[in-house]
Amino acid sequence: MRPLAQNDGTWLGSIVDGVVGLMDVIGPYGAGLAIALENVFPPIPSEVILPTAGLAAGRGAFALWEAILWTTVGSVVGALALYGLGALLGADRLRRAADRIPLVSGEDVNKTVAWFDKHGGRAVFFGRFVPGIRSLISIPAGIVRMPIGKFLLLTGSGSMLWNTLFVLLGWFLGERWHVIEPYLGVVENVVLAVIVIAVVWFVVVRVRAARASR
Repeated sequence: MRPLAQNDGTWLGSIVDGVVGLMDVIGPYGAGLAIALENVFPPIPSEVILPTAGLAAGRGAFALWEAILWTTVGSVVGALALYGLGALLGADRLRRAADRIPLVSGEDVNKTVAWFDKHGGRAVFFGRFVPGIRSLISIPAGIVRMPIGKFLLLTGSGSMLWNTLFVLLGWFLGERWHVIEPYLGVVENVVLAVIVIAVVWFVVVRVRAARASR
């Protein structure tokens, strides 16, 4: 059987080759490991890893249910690592750190904690569908010490939906799964642009407020 992917000389091709290599060696567990790393290191795109796992399942390398199961396990393990980081930092440490950062204060941490206490469940679940956010959302969940059972349920269910969608894309599209990459890239770029605009807006508002207070 010929390789699932060939390196086209790009960083994305290198990532695909690495994931394929993991799956060649340890089967669906390799896809799960890659997704766990994607949660901790967001530049690794799950939108590429998951269809590759679906393609491998379609070729008979392992069962479709194994691809979905182990990529979801990988998502939960990666999310738990970031949850633990948030719990380790804690709100008090973040408040002290925020007071030392320009344009930020401990009160911002208080507001974030209050918001997460109110909307955290929805944020954790729906955050699994947003590039970048699906990794970072686990940190505030750890900071506010969201009950671990609730966190696992929301993270696991959201991750399973997301993973199933892209694994099935790879399964049904087969060798043609890469045709959707340009569209996925557009969606990710739009999301990242919105995040950048929000950050810039935050900085501008805080700078103006600081000048006005003087």
